[in-house]
Amino acid sequence: MQQTIVERIDRVAEDVVSLTLRGATGPLAPWEPGAHIDLALPNWLTRQYSLCGDPADRECYRIAARYEPLSRGGSEYLHRFLRRGRTLDVSLPRNHFPLAPAPRYLFLAGGIGITPMLPMLRAAVAAEIPASLVYVGQTLATMPFADELRSSHGDRVRIVATRQQGRPDLADLASTLDPATVVYCCGPTSMLAAAQAAFPAERLHTERFHPAVRSFAPDTPFEAVCARSAQTIQVPADESLLEALIHAGHPVASGCREGVCGSCELTVVAGEPEHRDDIGAPAGRIYACVSRALSPRLVLDL
Repeated sequence: MQQTIVERIDRVAEDVVSLTLRGATGPLAPWEPGAHIDLALPNWLTRQYSLCGDPADRECYRIAARYEPLSRGGSEYLHRFLRRGRTLDVSLPRNHFPLAPAPRYLFLAGGIGITPMLPMLRAAVAAEIPASLVYVGQTLATMPFADELRSSHGDRVRIVATRQQGRPDLADLASTLDPATVVYCCGPTSMLAAAQAAFPAERLHTERFHPAVRSFAPDTPFEAVCARSAQTIQVPADESLLEALIHAGHPVASGCREGVCGSCELTVVAGEPEHRDDIGAPAGRIYACVSRALSPRLVLDL
């Protein structure tokens, strides 16, 4: 973890605040567009936020959070109780949404999904790669960083306020794109579904706020063997691997507990995982909050 100090709290849109976090003891860990951090809050919650500042700035991180009335308390704390000068621990940056090299880009953002797109667009422009952004929200008042984007990138940015203009036709947009264009999309489920219907899968990269709705076989019990401690843990059908490990005394890091943040990644030494995450677990890894086992036993590097 890295220790930071809350240097600024700025209201950047209706129900959205931006936090500037300065390293408390020196430069912060480097990061690249698409990365996010875990923020450990004083109310014992850990939440994930995309870094939306400048990767060249090693002194500060910038994140933004929308107030969610039905959240589990993370956004409420940031909006109602957090104050300048507070010390907060943050994780090293992780990146499950990296900006891959491409001859040209189209960025699609919905609401708070603009946050990972800010450094992506900045990086593409700095590298002189053709890039454009379509930024969608209900009204201009609800869209953070809209003024910043217009002043920095001008005609590269198209801002769509749906209450006045309706939703953009992504299928029509796809028909006009250069075939070499790579598309990045972050936003609500409806936008992701429209993007997946409009753009070829091999050219579309998405990041989700919430897990996709999918069906799996009924949960069954299995064993988790911790290779380093030689401890065997029974994972019942009604408990996640993460919960079973924590109850057995293994303090595995966790954040979203929905398979979208990656903070509970573990190494699988033997056995066949059943991946249920929305990130795309690499070979030999498992996200313990949602994924289970297809084999009777998983051996973990714990």
